[in-house]
Amino acid sequence: MPTSQDMTTDFGPGLLDALQHQVAVFARRAEQTRLGGVGQVRNSMDRAAYLLLNRLDHEGPMGVKALAAGMGIDSSTVTRQVAPLVDTGLVKRTSHPEDGRAVVLQLSPRGQARLEEVRSSRRELMAQVTEGWTESERESFCTLLTRFNMALSARQAGLPATETETLPTS
Repeated sequence: MPTSQDMTTDFGPGLLDALQHQVAVFARRAEQTRLGGVGQVRNSMDRAAYLLLNRLDHEGPMGVKALAAGMGIDSSTVTRQVAPLVDTGLVKRTSHPEDGRAVVLQLSPRGQARLEEVRSSRRELMAQVTEGWTESERESFCTLLTRFNMALSARQAGLPATETETLPTS
């Protein structure tokens, strides 16, 4: 249960202290709930699996290197994270359509169904958490959170925070 101290923003010499504190509280809350949604699918898909399946759904079949580059992580990490998704039938390994020797990863029908279950549950969680917000407040929060994530990605890539157009979004 959040304490009033967790939610306090008037405790340091400035707005940046408040911001770093709220980001830390957010990270803890996100880990506690794993932003897993509501109902039976709550907490049933980890962050890495969700982001990989989501990228394959949005961008279509791709190789490990392309997937890694798009996510801003290295190929060995993607290989390690994809293995259980292949084992459980959520992702299929198939031959590249133009180069049969190359392997591409593709969301399976089972993976598509599972991803939609989790998305639906997470949408419901977001609706509940922001129930008292206006549509404009939700849009503003989403815009600012996206901008914040892009700035973090830029920093990780060694770029100025203003150069975010080509950075991975997941």
